[in-house]
Amino acid sequence: MIVVLGMALLGALLGVRTARKRNGSGADLAQYAAGYGIAFALIGLVISLVLVRLV
Repeated sequence: MIVVLGMALLGALLGVRTARKRNGSGADLAQYAAGYGIAFALIGLVISLVLVRLV
């Protein structure tokens, strides 16, 4: 669970950084944060499942 939340937070931060680099508005910041957050959370979920299966 910690891996998924950590990856979601990391994704959201990277999304905001990407939107700011592209001079996005507030809505762009939110959309990039949400998109990257969801994508990274899914990656974190896969990593978490692999770790549970190995341990």
